[in-house]
Amino acid sequence: MERPWLRNYPPGVPAEIDPSQYASLVDLFNESLTKYRERKAYICMGKSLTYGQADDMSKALAAWLQSKGLKRGTRVAIMLPNILQNPVTSIAILRAGMTVTNVNPLYTPRELESQLKDSGAEAIIVLDNFASKLEEVIARTSVKHVIVTSLGELLGLKGLIVNFVVRRIKKLVPPYSLPGAIMFKSAISAGRGMTFTAPKIGPDDIAFLQYTGGTTGVSKGATLSHRNVVANTLQAHAWLQPALMTEPRVEQMVMLAALPLYHIFALTACANIGVRLGGVSLLIPNPRDIPNLIKELSKYPVHYFPAVNTLFNALLNNPEFAKLKWTHLKSSIGGGMAVQQAVAERWLKATGTPIIEAYGLSETSPGLTANRPDIKEWTGSIGYPFPSTDISIRDDNNHEVPYGERGELCARGPQVMVGYWNKPEETSQVMTPDGFFRTGDIAVMSDEGLIKIVDRKKDMISVSGFKVFPNEVEDIAMLQGGIMECAAVGVPDQHSSEAVKLFVVKKSPELTEQDIRSYMSGKLAGYKMPKYIEFRTDLPKTNVGKILRRALRDGA
Repeated sequence: MERPWLRNYPPGVPAEIDPSQYASLVDLFNESLTKYRERKAYICMGKSLTYGQADDMSKALAAWLQSKGLKRGTRVAIMLPNILQNPVTSIAILRAGMTVTNVNPLYTPRELESQLKDSGAEAIIVLDNFASKLEEVIARTSVKHVIVTSLGELLGLKGLIVNFVVRRIKKLVPPYSLPGAIMFKSAISAGRGMTFTAPKIGPDDIAFLQYTGGTTGVSKGATLSHRNVVANTLQAHAWLQPALMTEPRVEQMVMLAALPLYHIFALTACANIGVRLGGVSLLIPNPRDIPNLIKELSKYPVHYFPAVNTLFNALLNNPEFAKLKWTHLKSSIGGGMAVQQAVAERWLKATGTPIIEAYGLSETSPGLTANRPDIKEWTGSIGYPFPSTDISIRDDNNHEVPYGERGELCARGPQVMVGYWNKPEETSQVMTPDGFFRTGDIAVMSDEGLIKIVDRKKDMISVSGFKVFPNEVEDIAMLQGGIMECAAVGVPDQHSSEAVKLFVVKKSPELTEQDIRSYMSGKLAGYKMPKYIEFRTDLPKTNVGKILRRALRDGA
């Protein structure tokens, strides 16, 4: 098919990548674990692990998993925040030829049970803060082996203090009983005395069951093969090279890992890219604690900063953020949700580095497109397709629409999932006969191959037959300046089928509904203007900070 975007690729970025250079993600990891053995790989709360330590610990944990009779392909769940145990565990599971099933630690017991049942996970590594949730549901799942860890377990002497504060002062660890469970360090210690047998892992083996965010419906397990994840790691690495290799060169990149590693964006943009580059990942256990995040950022020369719009916005709204120095920053990546113009402009002014907006989904490992890494300012687009990626904008009848016209963004490439776990019908609904994945996002593509997302297909609002895209309403509202964050949804209306309702969190306490209406008037067609405006103290969000319009819609 025609690929007009190739004419606009940055110098040095290839049109194609070759995922077959690695048989599996484990091969890619092993290369870096050996090459960078003496380097720091991860830092968390002041404690670091080298690549060599991560190599040894993950090998021991893999041996322990094998000793329990768990076979190749067995699903093993990880229910951890961004702490040192997380990447070690993930590498161990993959090394053992098993499949990582990432679980959001903030899940309710009902949500946890649902995912464990759906995945068929037979083992889980869980932080003790959340162990009581597991206790509540484990009997109704296939989980037979449990490893429990604590926030301070790998932090040395400091860990004793951390655990005391977490357990005794803040009382963040509810009582639990999980007979037969073993502590993380005990499993590592036992594994060191066992023989690890490296299984033969191929590109078609399943690396991750990555559950979708569920922002528009029920969460499903996207089945990602080793080929899928290797391909996307190589695609993202190739795309970012022009930015990361700018002068002055640095011996080792410091990569911020504030996005939760159980989310697909962080999985590739933080974990995999970090290992691929031989970088050191700064792990942030709780990115919602903005003061602590800023404190951590003040200690290290961060070169690479992936985040979502809400995190960029929260940092900018904290007065302490203005005191940070950004002379080392080479690349800020925005993904997971639309980056708003007002936020992007403030970020550029504060750091001197534009937000490079990228786009992807759990089903695509996740990256599909990104703005050129050499842009000087926010573009309002999601950029160009990655190497080895075809993007087609199609109507409901699967016909490609002309350049400049709206349609559903459809994608084909080596990073597109195998399918939804145990859901062949759901898979067939999102895959076209010619192998494209229907993303559910409405987009337009220029004749130069530049793509702009209009909105989620399921989030579109229909006012008297006219389509209203929430992103457009939200972007205009945010430019008013007195709003911390907002979300537009459609609510039933007897006169126009649906009407626009805007939920607003104030930045300026004196902000009124009339202030918002006065600013937006004339900037949007009448039918796009909010009929209702409701002020809230906060908005419901997913684990990665994406605003849940569905929850607002259901509650409206």
